[in-house]
Order: sequence, then C-alpha cells, then structure tokens
Amino acid sequence: MLGVPTDAYMRDPLTLAPTLQNYVSRLPLEQFEQSDWATLHSDLTSFLADVLVRRHGATWQIANDPDGPLGFRYVIEAQGLDGSPHRVDPADVVLVEFRELPIEIIRMLANAELTLKLTRKIEEE
Repeated sequence: MLGVPTDAYMRDPLTLAPTLQNYVSRLPLEQFEQSDWATLHSDLTSFLADVLVRRHGATWQIANDPDGPLGFRYVIEAQGLDGSPHRVDPADVVLVEFRELPIEIIRMLANAELTLKLTRKIEEE
C-alpha cells in the first residue's frame, strides 16, 4: 500500500495518511479522465471507511434511499460523543473533497468524523 507495510496499516490505518497525501498531491488531476476519477474515488472511499471502522468501531449499514437506483445505499454508522448513532456515506465525503481541491486527506477524515460526531467542532471566535 504505497510502501506502507501491511502490518503497520493493520495496526493503524492512519499510518497510510501521509503517504496517501503525498500520492494524491502529485496526481495530475487536470489530466484525469472519468475512469481516473472513478478509481481515485473508490480508493479514497475505501480508505476513509476503513479508518472509521478500525479506529472508531463504525459499522456498515444499509440506509433507505428512495431516489437511488436500488432504493438503498451503504453508509457508515458510529456512536457519536453524544451517545447517539450517526451515519455518513463515505462516498459522499470523498465527492465533497473533490469539489474542494486540492485533495486533503486529513480534512476528508475530519469531515467524516465531524459528521459522525466523533469529535467536537471548535467554534471560531
């Protein structure tokens, strides 16, 4: 995985974050075709979901989605700091990141954690 030993990743998937950031920062995004974006989207969605599952005990769930082609979608659910379950679609988090170039891996992770209420938002003064 981009030179990160598998055993290190298995202990803590965040060990991949600096290497993954370096990788995406060097990608020629302006030259990407649709298939390149789809592959990158899939890779980042998988990484994001894996971090949420491994570090936060999140689980995959099925959510109703009457507007979707299948009528449902897969989401990640985790218990927030407020004690309630919260859900996020990691694919949507990655799409938001694509609209806020350059891609920032830690920002992507933080957005998912905030949505799941796994961390508190610090209000600006």
